[in-house]
Amino acid sequence: MSTIKNGKRVIVLGATGSLGAHVAVHMKKCGYDVIAVGHSHSDNGFYNEQDIEYLTLDIADKSSFNRLPQDNIWAVLNFAGALPASMKGFNGNLYISSIIQGTMNVLEYCRKAKVDRIIFPQSLFDVYHLFGHKEPIPAEPTHLTPYKGDHAVYVICKNAACDLIEHYYQTYGLKRFIFRLSRIYLYHPNPYTYIDGEKVMVSDRFLIYKAMKGETLEIWGDPDRILETICIKDFLQIIEKATEANHDGGFYNVGSGGSTLRERIEAIADIFSPKGKKCPIIYCPDKPSSTQFVLDYSKTERELGYHPQYNFKSYLEDFKRDMKEQPFRKIWGLESDYYKEEDEKR
Repeated sequence: MSTIKNGKRVIVLGATGSLGAHVAVHMKKCGYDVIAVGHSHSDNGFYNEQDIEYLTLDIADKSSFNRLPQDNIWAVLNFAGALPASMKGFNGNLYISSIIQGTMNVLEYCRKAKVDRIIFPQSLFDVYHLFGHKEPIPAEPTHLTPYKGDHAVYVICKNAACDLIEHYYQTYGLKRFIFRLSRIYLYHPNPYTYIDGEKVMVSDRFLIYKAMKGETLEIWGDPDRILETICIKDFLQIIEKATEANHDGGFYNVGSGGSTLRERIEAIADIFSPKGKKCPIIYCPDKPSSTQFVLDYSKTERELGYHPQYNFKSYLEDFKRDMKEQPFRKIWGLESDYYKEEDEKR
């Protein structure tokens, strides 16, 4: 078992996922003794290279938690669970088992091991009813469930998980830091996502590929629509501060103030166009406008000392670097692996 550094040992669940992997590596750099836990049986030696212990665990299986240390754990950072973006078709039982049952298993582990705090991501879609305008959405509004669409069961399960976490805080004093996530921008070699169970290319990746070829980029509808975004580096800043915070936590928004569609398309053209030839941009006002929303992150600033440091263009610069260097290739593979998978299906 890992030795304890700086007196604080943390467990990162979902450590082979896009957020969990970044969190585990970052917390190690912050001086924590990190135990990375994933559903995958192998991390291909990635975490060994980071001097991080890797363990396999099925979050829905209560007995799996016997593999974890049973004491002297400061925090559990839970980024495990099924996601609509990675679910082909629909299987609601995966949400129930990995999010509701999984959260219950995590909470019972925290109670028995006397963990100080839990960190947990909440779905943005619990405030879907407040989308569509530029008024910042508060951190603790009335939560509603979307009863239609591919996110419905997912959000139902996330809301239930948040209620369970609050119960364990009220009953057992487990500190809780629950974060409503906007879209967190980072590079992943997989350019695909799922919408209503169907596989499609991520829209930003589609635009990046067009810019790299020098092709024309289109700005649809209202170019000044705002979409809340946050760079992975700012998200890691929030997680680090929550792990150290000297209070009981609560519910927080994760955001940066967002960026307009115009700003995003211009940045993609600036960063990814062929050298010496910026790709053209045209406006298409007759095409549909994007749905806009902005999160009020003032509570995150006030209680955690968070201050956004990166804009959308900063994210793209990091994206371009990671696209070249592939820092997580041992656990995520390469872009060519995902294209090959699509070609084989055809």
